Amino acid sequence: MATLQAATTSTGAIVSDPQAVRELCESYCFGTLNWEVTDDGELTIWGYDDFEVYETRENGLPDYDGGIVTHEFLRELATHLEAGEELDIQTAGFTKCRFPVLAKRYVVRDDTVLHADLSGLEPIDG
Repeated sequence: MATLQAATTSTGAIVSDPQAVRELCESYCFGTLNWEVTDDGELTIWGYDDFEVYETRENGLPDYDGGIVTHEFLRELATHLEAGEELDIQTAGFTKCRFPVLAKRYVVRDDTVLHADLSGLEPIDG
């Protein structure tokens, strides 16, 4: 069985209410990823896994049956970022030498969530 090998990291972003963001993060499962909200209110996310967010079951485990709720989590998080702050989350990974490789990015800023991956192609103008 092939295993995904991935790494995720983010920039730090200052949140308006650190305790509310801690509670928000605690209500979701990030797999083996880590998150931290410092006493100064800076949120960061990192670890060796894909950035996928699930709701948490009562026993603290991810609710895989409910599906991935990454976009919902990020939209809610967007309302907590300080004005002018930006959280940039990037994931890269692979499963052996199989196609395609995993590369995705989420940017949260100005109450907006942006997403990018390797699915689009644009012509190179010469």
